[in-house]
Amino acid sequence: MRRTLRMRRAAVVFTAIGALALTGCGGDGDGEDKAGEGSGGKSPDSASTVTLPKLDGQKLSVAAVWTGPEQANFTKVLDEFEKRTGASVTFVPAQDPIVNFLGTKIAGGQPPDVAMIPQVGAIQQAVAKKWAKPVGAEARAQLGQNYAKVWQDLGSVDGTQYGVYFKAANKSLIWYNAKAFENAGASEPKTWKDFLATAETVSASGVTPVSVGGADGWTLTDWFENIYLSQAGPEKYDQLAKHEIKWTDPSVKDALTTLAELFGKPSLISGGADGALQTEFPVSVTQTFTGGDQPKGAMVFEGDFVSINIAQTEAKIGTDAKVFPFPAVGAESPVVTGGDAAVALKDGEGAQALLTWLASTDAAQIWAEAGGFISPNKSLDAASYPNDVQRTIAEALIAAGDDVRFDMSDQAPQSFGGTPGKGEWKTLQDFLKNPKDIAGTQAKLESDAAKAYTS
Repeated sequence: MRRTLRMRRAAVVFTAIGALALTGCGGDGDGEDKAGEGSGGKSPDSASTVTLPKLDGQKLSVAAVWTGPEQANFTKVLDEFEKRTGASVTFVPAQDPIVNFLGTKIAGGQPPDVAMIPQVGAIQQAVAKKWAKPVGAEARAQLGQNYAKVWQDLGSVDGTQYGVYFKAANKSLIWYNAKAFENAGASEPKTWKDFLATAETVSASGVTPVSVGGADGWTLTDWFENIYLSQAGPEKYDQLAKHEIKWTDPSVKDALTTLAELFGKPSLISGGADGALQTEFPVSVTQTFTGGDQPKGAMVFEGDFVSINIAQTEAKIGTDAKVFPFPAVGAESPVVTGGDAAVALKDGEGAQALLTWLASTDAAQIWAEAGGFISPNKSLDAASYPNDVQRTIAEALIAAGDDVRFDMSDQAPQSFGGTPGKGEWKTLQDFLKNPKDIAGTQAKLESDAAKAYTS
């Protein structure tokens, strides 16, 4: 149990989030005002933390599934790379599952130089297909200087470094409409039992308590994983993530039974199960923070990146929008993280230079200042974050060190844990629709997992 102590300390930090005097709003103009004029986050005379080659005239492309504000903020990072190297970088919009998207590009002879891959399993697949190129010495040096071993290991396959984790996420947070809570006389819950009681209290006030973005299956895997980690513990979590135990294990039954305590009460979910299954993640957030004190949902579960979507409403973090840690189902509140890794798909100085740049503190600072971003880079000054919420979440993530638990579905083969309409995403959407069928859900999850892990 010693290896979980730092994770527990991080959980303690998260419990303080709700008590913070919060200011600012992630993703708004505050971060841009801090950036140097035309420099994407570093003033022209700032000391650089990374040396990059001159790439005048070279053209590079980067594929990622990011859209909207995330794409815009990542573009700022790429713009600064262009200024420092002389290269020209094109952003290529990708679709999930990204392995399929990249396969099409590679088959057509037009792979991007670098892809931002959001699943550990997808990195492993890219390596198995001989698409991915090993990380060069300069980028490895940045990783060794700036990253805990766990983040280096997550980007490694059989001891060789292939991925540079640029963007992380804490996926153990519940955001809430402060006015709706105030009107209902509700308070921030610390346990799952208290969470359900809070939901009933909010419901009695005339506001549906929970907004669920069930149209995006990954949100449902996050619900399951947080409950499972807290209830079953980190050792079981690691075993299930590697499929060392089956999805028919009693621990999975227990977690699904707990999740059904929410999913089995349509009155607690905005639009009921059918409405949730038609609600995409961004809408699940914005509908929680629009409509004044009569939103379509009073609470929404997801990571620190929710602040990006809140910024698209008139709500202000710290006054209208507040946050508390995912409630403890077992002895401890869970701390689950995710992330996006840069992987080179072409040989060449340009792709390697971009990996080096993304592993640097300079690159992380640009998006950190813009908001809606958490970096696994331990060398990044926490003062770079635009508000206390993101600053505290980032500090806790770094404090968790090598004991952080990565998103389970993102560790799985993509056919099971990362494909819309298939595998875990589809089965948990079916479970949201029929949460009484716990045994059938377990059997389907195990059948799909067994195929994916052996293929």
